[in-house]
Formats: sequence, C-alpha cells, structure tokens
Amino acid sequence: MRVSADIAFKEWAIVVDALGRGEQILILRKGGLREQRGEFHVDHRAFWLFSTQFHEAERSVIASKRPALRELAANAPRDAVDIQFYAVADPVVPLADASLLSRLQGRHIWAEQVLQQRFDFGRGAGLHALIVRVHQLPWPERLPLRENYGGCKSWVQLEHPVAGEVTPVVDDAEFARQRDAILELVSDHACLNS
Repeated sequence: MRVSADIAFKEWAIVVDALGRGEQILILRKGGLREQRGEFHVDHRAFWLFSTQFHEAERSVIASKRPALRELAANAPRDAVDIQFYAVADPVVPLADASLLSRLQGRHIWAEQVLQQRFDFGRGAGLHALIVRVHQLPWPERLPLRENYGGCKSWVQLEHPVAGEVTPVVDDAEFARQRDAILELVSDHACLNS
C-alpha cells in the first residue's frame, strides 16, 4: 500500500519499537499537558509514529523491555527523528473502568502501576485504547527535529509529507486475532467509538 501523510503521533520510542515489531497493536493514551484542556482526542485515524525519548523511564515499562529501552535511548539521534511506521487506528475504545487495565496486561509493554497512575490522573479517570494496524516503510526516513515538534502533545504536523510503499508488520489473520481478543476483553465495559 502506498501512503503519503504529514501527520504524526508522538509516542515513546520503546512503544513504537514494540508496535513496529508486532509485539502489540495497542496504544494507551491519557493526554498531553498542552492538549486542549489536557484531554486526548483522536484527531486523526491514520498517522506516522513519531518516536520520542522524552519522559521515558525504565520503571514505566515491563522488566523484559528495559534493556531495549536503554539501547534505543543510547542509539537515538539527538537532532533528528526516524519515521518508519504508519498506523491506522480502528477502533478507539474509551476505557472508563480501571479493572480493564489488568485484563489488558500482556497486550502491551506498560507497567501496570504506571497505567493506573495515568488512568487516575487529571480531571476525569480513564484512558483511550487505540487498536492500530501498523505498517512499515522498507527503511526509515530521517527528519530533522523542529521546534514545533516539541512539547507535551500527541499530534504533530511534519514539515513535509512522508511517502512510500508500506507493508503490514503482522499479517491479516494475526491482526484480526489480536484485535478480536482485545475487543472481547473490553467489550463488557467500554463503548466502541468506531
């Protein structure tokens, strides 16, 4: 599939790595401080993944991913960002029940206590779960970091569109299996927002 887009979604490098390896298809988001009223909104359903190192802390991810987090941080370009993974979110599930967090363990790399803190943070409890189909370029496109990419916000508009032929990181059957399993885990408590 050929894509061309200038919208990117900022996410920790270790999470982008897990998504790009097909280790998870789930993004869990609360919202950035600079977002409208501190609330996350799914402004775009298709986007490039923009790896960040900001706020990354080893205690925030499961123990088995901590060596990879350190390696990614050590090898990350300081004045550039590599764009390689394109994601399509479908569906987006608001998580309003904290018991769902333990149900989703094993489907993402976050430490459970960190998700609980994020769930409780801010004016309203809850998280957004984006189930994403991730595709990859054959090699990353390196973009220089711009001042307008910074800050605690989820969405950035890139200086120019990144374009290329992308392929799924997991095949159709595996994606459908994982997607259906996640939806089954949350279907009793969440309203689907497709």
